[in-house]
Amino acid sequence: MSNLSALTPYIPFLIPIAAVELGLLIAALISIFRHKTYRVGNRVIWIIVAVVFNIIGPILYFAIARGDE
Repeated sequence: MSNLSALTPYIPFLIPIAAVELGLLIAALISIFRHKTYRVGNRVIWIIVAVVFNIIGPILYFAIARGDE
């Protein structure tokens, strides 16, 4: 059994998770590049957190770092 055939039953669950992850990452990166001030940290730190910590990083950014508009 190859690795791809082992993942085939999980593809209907993995595709929506990957889409949510990608959407959150893009939204967080757009927000990070548009804002100049943050409640915690700076731009470089939040880019690293958003990219490295897949789903949790963008959620942390929107919950903690994003300041008032």
